[in-house]
Amino acid sequence: MLYQWLYSIADQYSFLNVFRYITFRTFISFFTAFFLCWLWGPHFIRRLVLKQVGQRVRDDGPQSHKKKEGTPTMGGGLILVGMVVPTLLWIDLQNHFVWAVIFVTLGFGAVGYMDDWLKVSKKNTKGLSGKLRLVTEFLISGVTIGVLMALGDLDGHLTIPFFKAVSVDLGWFYILFGSFVIVGSANSVNLTDGLDGLAIVPVIISAGTLMLLAYLAGHAGIANYLQIPAVPGAGELAPLAATIVAAGLGFLWFNTYPAQVFMGDVGSLSLGGFLGIMAVVTRNEILLALLGGVFVVEALSVMTQVISFKTTGKRIFKMAPIHHHFELKGLDETKIIVRFWIISILLAILSLSTLKLR
Repeated sequence: MLYQWLYSIADQYSFLNVFRYITFRTFISFFTAFFLCWLWGPHFIRRLVLKQVGQRVRDDGPQSHKKKEGTPTMGGGLILVGMVVPTLLWIDLQNHFVWAVIFVTLGFGAVGYMDDWLKVSKKNTKGLSGKLRLVTEFLISGVTIGVLMALGDLDGHLTIPFFKAVSVDLGWFYILFGSFVIVGSANSVNLTDGLDGLAIVPVIISAGTLMLLAYLAGHAGIANYLQIPAVPGAGELAPLAATIVAAGLGFLWFNTYPAQVFMGDVGSLSLGGFLGIMAVVTRNEILLALLGGVFVVEALSVMTQVISFKTTGKRIFKMAPIHHHFELKGLDETKIIVRFWIISILLAILSLSTLKLR
């Protein structure tokens, strides 16, 4: 809103022309989001403590986690505020992609909020029904992609990395495929969120990478040079992604070991949904599997554990997701966290290195 007003009077005050540049608005969105979360964080945590919004720890989880019982959860709400406020101030709200990303992120955040609230109010770890949660997530994703396709902002072509001239036209079936990408991303991040700071840093790294990819896809000349799909309007997602990176850093200030607050499902589902919809609109659906490799491995560890136990009665891991397996093998929590961060950085660099290989 503020951006629209500043843009309208830029002809009268030439120094305001700086707000027309996506790069400048990316920086100012970043700092607005970070300082908002950093400064408001202590008050936000105190409010959670007063409302007794404490984490419930699984009885079958690692015994070392018992000390985390009662730590304030639902801290992902802080990240969402850190995204929404700069978006209203500095980002072009006439851009359809911006609204699509906001709708998915906040929609998944609402699902996560209901899940968290049920866990807190009923004092258990079950929360929202798994089937209801998945149906709602697919509905949010499908409606968003369907509207973008109906408006002509998105088509059904699936770009295959490393094959520059190859794309698969899925037509309207792309709605289902794209929804799987978004829902899979959201629930993979949700599974990863089990140790202090474990999920938020890979999210920050992935969001920062997608921020760059969005800017490149939105610039026709650069996209043509790199031979990646040009997506008119996608550049406006760069400052939006910057708010997630910055808000994530502001949250990490309080979430780093030992955590003062957990993000909860309101955070993990919304952030995973954000990564998924960003990958869809920038045409990096397949690349997301590499970029978010940590999340993929966490999800696969759960899936293989369940399949193995149901079919053979044996467990592959001591406990799933896999970060708990390493804990039970005696690896220190902070060592697991930092090593996962390192792997995320390596995967991000590898993902960006594919730009000239496509």
